[in-house]
Amino acid sequence: MRKLVLVSVFALVAACSAEKPAQPASGDGADEAAAPAIYVAGHDALVAMKQKFADIDMDPDVSFLSEEDKQVVNLLNQAASIMSEIYLRQRDEDNPKWRAEIAASNLTDKDLLLQLFDLNMGPWDSLDHDKPFYGSTALPAGAGFYPADMTKDEFEQWIAAHPEDEQAFKSPYTVIRRDENGGLKAIPYSEYYKEWLEPAAGLLRQAARITSNASLKKFLMLRADAFLSDDYYQSELAWMDLKGPIEVAIGPYEVYTDKLFGYKTAFEAFVTVKNPAESAAVAKYKNYLHDMEANLPVDDKYKNFNRGSDSPIAVANQVHGGGDNAKAVQTVAFNLPNDERVREAKGAKKVLLNNVLDAKFQTILQPMAEHVLVPDQASLLVKKYMGLETLFHELSHSMGPGTITVDGRETTVGAQLKELYSAIEEGKADVMGAWNILYMMQRGDLPAAEKNNFLATYFVGVFRAMRFGTNEAHGRGAAFQYHYMVRNGGAVWDADAQRYRIDFAKLERAIKDLTHDVVVIEGNGDYAAAKTFLDQNAVTDDNAKAVIASMADIPVDIDPHYKEKI
Repeated sequence: MRKLVLVSVFALVAACSAEKPAQPASGDGADEAAAPAIYVAGHDALVAMKQKFADIDMDPDVSFLSEEDKQVVNLLNQAASIMSEIYLRQRDEDNPKWRAEIAASNLTDKDLLLQLFDLNMGPWDSLDHDKPFYGSTALPAGAGFYPADMTKDEFEQWIAAHPEDEQAFKSPYTVIRRDENGGLKAIPYSEYYKEWLEPAAGLLRQAARITSNASLKKFLMLRADAFLSDDYYQSELAWMDLKGPIEVAIGPYEVYTDKLFGYKTAFEAFVTVKNPAESAAVAKYKNYLHDMEANLPVDDKYKNFNRGSDSPIAVANQVHGGGDNAKAVQTVAFNLPNDERVREAKGAKKVLLNNVLDAKFQTILQPMAEHVLVPDQASLLVKKYMGLETLFHELSHSMGPGTITVDGRETTVGAQLKELYSAIEEGKADVMGAWNILYMMQRGDLPAAEKNNFLATYFVGVFRAMRFGTNEAHGRGAAFQYHYMVRNGGAVWDADAQRYRIDFAKLERAIKDLTHDVVVIEGNGDYAAAKTFLDQNAVTDDNAKAVIASMADIPVDIDPHYKEKI
């Protein structure tokens, strides 16, 4: 799991500014055929959509890399761009056609439409419930992983009638398509995306031949093989052992895009270079995973002491992103792999993207404080605690239930909670991360005198994620944190100031209780309980909506621009 990233009132306000649909440019070549059947968003709305993302030129320091390393990074950048080509089709197979249609049109806002299309990886506004801003096609819950007309019932009934297909149908590395008789069939990623995976594998092998880093060479060769076999286990193990300045994650990882079942993984890439000094400064926290697990406020049966404890931590600067990582809301950290077999054997690696986090704090989180908190508390925010909450969020993905037993059958939390898992897990990692930071303060490993600074930074951070929208896992996870904390008195609305005032003692108690509740839901693997919990708690009230609406001048996220070559 990764991605630290309700209804977006900001998006609704922006949509209301649309006066009329944009029209094809007048003059030679402009005709009605150049416009789609329904061109939803007008010029003002498109401009407002783009203004939600602050353009940031990313130019991380890579001067310490050798010429060999730079050659390797540039090849990895090319492979990362191929992940975007695959992911564009995983979002919807018609995406390339629609983008070409825009590019060939005479629409007045063609350039702006193309920018938004590339940012959102399709013609849907990621910050406003995936509403289309070009054309009228709704984004299917199953994205491009399943036939657009397939229902959940049809999928489950097919498996019930064809139990021999269950493993392939639920595999994270297959797409589901119609067969010649209108039935369903599973096609491996290696076959379906062969056109892109073969050249991507070739680039990884080329980079492997250049590098003298044995651990990087091994990972790249194994990952190239995995692209063509769909067996990622050995390459995931090799990734955990990666050493050296280049930290690259590339392949199919997260299931956020599959909102139908949460089974199918999306291709993405993180090409990063490590900061050795900052990595060393935070590496000590991995040694406390066992103690943090023991400190969870739940019965021992919900604690997981079986996972591997390697859990390396790296602080890095991102050089290039691709696929799911490059869409709309940008990742500030990731925690991989997601394969529970690898997690139990070796743990998971946490990588903080320092340059992305820094841009978000300066551009977004710090300016938000005066909109969320009363003045005497707005000044409490500290960048360090945005970074530490990010780190402990990722550490917390490695804690709590993973492989569980339900009705005598061994399974996983993700398999039991299906499409609800991402929102529950992201919210769990947030609040458990906060609980673990409080524990570090209790132990003396972080300064207890800064507790209020941390709690204020955490609470404002919940609003940052809520702006992503409840259709997005992090936004939905943030919404249930907000509702739970306010309902339990952790923050009180000040009608005169039109801001919140934190009750620090009650907020601390709410963090403990919420950590308990979500861990129990996961440990029980109870889909119905998870749905009820989200239905009751992943909501916002009028006060939160008003606060979010007041942030119209603050970007929701960043649009980073990386160099193709370093």
